Formats: sequence, structure tokens, C-alpha cells
Amino acid sequence: MAAFQEGRESPEPFDAVAIDIARFQAERVPGIARLHRAARSDPRALRAAHEIPAVPTDAFKHVRIATFPAWPGETVFRTSGTTLAVRGTHAFRTTSTYDAAALAFGAHALFAGLSEPPAAVVLAPPFAEAGDSSLGHMMQRFVERLTSTQPGARTHFVSGDAIAHDALEARLDALVAEGRPVVVLGTSFAFVHWLDARTRGATPLPPGSRVMQTGGTKGKSREVSPGELRARLASALGVGEGSVVSEYGMTELSSQFYEGTLLGTSEGVHVEPPWARVVPVHPETLVPVPFGEEGLARIEDLANVDSAVAIQTQDRVVRVPGGFRLLGRAKGAPPRGCSIAIDELLARGET
Repeated sequence: MAAFQEGRESPEPFDAVAIDIARFQAERVPGIARLHRAARSDPRALRAAHEIPAVPTDAFKHVRIATFPAWPGETVFRTSGTTLAVRGTHAFRTTSTYDAAALAFGAHALFAGLSEPPAAVVLAPPFAEAGDSSLGHMMQRFVERLTSTQPGARTHFVSGDAIAHDALEARLDALVAEGRPVVVLGTSFAFVHWLDARTRGATPLPPGSRVMQTGGTKGKSREVSPGELRARLASALGVGEGSVVSEYGMTELSSQFYEGTLLGTSEGVHVEPPWARVVPVHPETLVPVPFGEEGLARIEDLANVDSAVAIQTQDRVVRVPGGFRLLGRAKGAPPRGCSIAIDELLARGET
């Protein structure tokens, strides 16, 4: 990550680092060791990152995946869900690597081209209210390290399940008068609720402003297409549609991916940091598919040092020049290959 920030190539090849991490995890995490055995994979014989058995994201709901024992000082992020639902958990010995990855690639892909730190507006609860949210943690780090806000000025405009509409509009007006670029961070459906309730016209933000939206656009009551949300946000805030950037991440990862519109890629094309890869794989064999074919996203994340360096998701993706496109979630039950992997992690049927 330091090499990336300094504009240098990493001194170690991606695959070599991934294999070292995979061997470390197989030694420390019993479930991952079982997964290797089930896949007839000898960690000592790994030759490439794609040979590392991937841990399904659903496994994080049922078993602790960590190279260290639970202790009071650890940070635990949880997937979203109701209090009655089983939520996935991702334990961190320390968030230092997570923070370094988020700040380095966020500065590159989201804050690119800014000559001064922007102001921040966040349509999400403050981290103090959502202390187990990896997204809330990341946004808080952005506010602290990559933006500049006057002392006492409000940055977060969601509390509980309510948006502070009047306070948000007043803050946007104040920032327009100030003339400094603004970075607006939020979840897709927080933006949808704000836009639906809005009765005033556009509030054109100062030049250089941009919006980061994350999360699915399918809510409990209706579905909004990514294109519609992008257009509505651009219109309401007076920014170009290319300045509305989608972030793709998940609790089970330590790295994030962004649409590369501020870096010159087409809308809808997400780009990776050099320490993470998104590989489309066949849903049953979990083998990488040819370039340009749809598959399920297997994510190799070198920042996931203390959990699982390879993660298998149920998100449909396709590689395209410059990055990858998200195609939505796989329908129905977990793919067969993922189900088998979960069985091994949980040691089902073992005597």
C-alpha cells in the first residue's frame, strides 16, 4: 500500500503474497484447514492465488474465521440485518491494515483531482451509533483523514432510521456559499429516501464535488435502477453523472472497489486496488471463467490477513477492459460449490 501511494509497483508479486497469507491462515484457522483438505489442496504446494480455496461469505454467519483467539480489544464488524437474523461477523486484531487500504484507494479513486481537502456530508449514521458497521467505520476514517470540516459543523445526517432533512439542506446551502468542493457519502437507499422527500430544486455543489453511493438499489418497497439513482443525484446536486461514483465492498473484506469514472473508465466499470482481485468463477466448479463471460465474484484480498485471503461471493460479475461490471446477485439458494465449501468450514458430518 505504501508503494501504491508513492506511485511505485509492489516489490512482491501478488500471487506470492497471497500464497504466504493462505498458508498462514491454513495453519491458524481450523475451518480453512478443513477447506484445503476437502479441495485436495496442499497449502505448501500452492503455485498461484487462484488455487487457494475461497471461503463463502455465508460462512462468516456461522463460524469465526480469524487467525487469533477472541479478545476484548478486537474490532468486530457485522453484516447488516435485523436483530433476529443471523449476521455475518468479521473480526480484526487491529484495523490498521483495513484503514490503510481504505484511505489509500479511497484517496486515489474517490478523492482524485482535488487540490484541497473537501467538506464532507454523510447520509449514514455516525459510527458512534453503528459501531459494528465496516461502512460506518470507513466513512468515519474518510471524514477524519481525507476531508476538512469546521469545528462544530455537522457531517452526518442520519440518526437511527431518520434523515435530518432540514439540517441536511441547510448544510448543503452553507457549503455552496462557502464555495469549497464537497464529497457526499451515503448508502443508495438513504439517497433514495432523501430524493423522494425533497421538494426543492437543485442545489448545485461547488466545482470538484462528487458523490459516493454504496449498497444495492433494491429496497423493501421498490427497486431503483443504478442509472436512475445516478441521474437523480447528479441533477439534485448539480454534478456530472461521472462524479457520482459507486463503491462496492462488503463486511467480509478489508478492501473496496470503485467505479473508475474519476479515473477515466466508463460508468459501471469498477476498478481494483493492486492488492485485490475480482475473479469471475463458474457457480458449480468455482473455476475461473474466460474473460468476458459472466461468473460469480471470487475476491482475493491481500488486506484480509487475519481472516480469509480468498472470498467467494454470490455476486454476478463480468470482466471488461479496465475492470469489472456488477450484474446483481445470484438468484435462489447458494451455488452448489459454495454450499459444499460451507459444509467443510462447519465440519458437518465429521465424527
